[in-house]
Amino acid sequence: MAEETYIIRTEGLTKLYGEKKAVDNLNLEIRKGEIFGLLGPNGAGKTTTTLMLLGLTEPSEGQAWIDGKDCTRDPIAIKRMVGYLPDNVGFYADMTGRENLRFTGQLNGLPRDLAEARIDDLLQKVGMTEAADQKTGTYSRGMRQRLGIADVLMKDPSVVIMDEPTLGIDPEGMRELMDLIRALAVEEGRTILISSHQLYQIQQICDRVGLFVNGRLIACGRIDELAAQTSQEGRYVLETSAIPNDAGYGELLKSLSNVERVERKGDYFMVESRWDIRRELSRRAVDAGYTIAHLRQRGDDLDEIYRRYFEKGDEKNDEGNTGKNKGFLSRYRKDR
Repeated sequence: MAEETYIIRTEGLTKLYGEKKAVDNLNLEIRKGEIFGLLGPNGAGKTTTTLMLLGLTEPSEGQAWIDGKDCTRDPIAIKRMVGYLPDNVGFYADMTGRENLRFTGQLNGLPRDLAEARIDDLLQKVGMTEAADQKTGTYSRGMRQRLGIADVLMKDPSVVIMDEPTLGIDPEGMRELMDLIRALAVEEGRTILISSHQLYQIQQICDRVGLFVNGRLIACGRIDELAAQTSQEGRYVLETSAIPNDAGYGELLKSLSNVERVERKGDYFMVESRWDIRRELSRRAVDAGYTIAHLRQRGDDLDEIYRRYFEKGDEKNDEGNTGKNKGFLSRYRKDR
């Protein structure tokens, strides 16, 4: 039975496909009203986890509950309380946005008057009122995503699970979509679970994140908590530039206490150290006649946190997974 403060909970959740563990002993707790990001590369186990939560596939071991209901034993109850937005939302292209929502209302058994009122309200909420009577075949991806959120909300779910909701959306549309997702949690009290590989968007919107690698949840918490955990393990990455930003500044950086590596990347020097060197750097730079133009500790960036956890995982896993994980981070940097 799930604890009262957690609306989603799993214990030892495991899924086997043959000898391969798609999900390996997942223990997860998500609070009511929070936005939680399940983060990892393709094949990490995110989709399989989602399918088990939705009651669409049975776990090989372990259990999952949503609001106290067993996801495997009571899939009908799960369907009533959970809305799911897939990564590629499908609508009937020859029907308008309004007609598609009306059809969803009928499938969910909503009375006509209630359905029509809810359609008008949701179209306004997702910013689709003006396009509501256009055929969805003419919609952009961003428009389909917003209509998809309206479609999910037609049955008024307490939990919404989204798979890559910001993928392929332009920056302005992405900002609007993230504002909408945040409002669903903050203003309406819904619990949002986002499955994604887009680290930057996750960092902007989620209250907590879970880092998924090779079917295992390797870390879970607020981004600042994860940053503190990795920093305590003795690794800091500093991004800095100065006036003048010359080779002499690079030599000064190398001479600081506990500095392990200095590398020039474009306009910045990247400095790896065992301790926080910002105070010493500020003092030494002034003494040497430099003005610091840019100084940023990179430990709080989600891509940096994930990189550190991947490096830890690579020490434990076989080398065959390393390239895949590094490729994931490379794709993230391009997406950003």
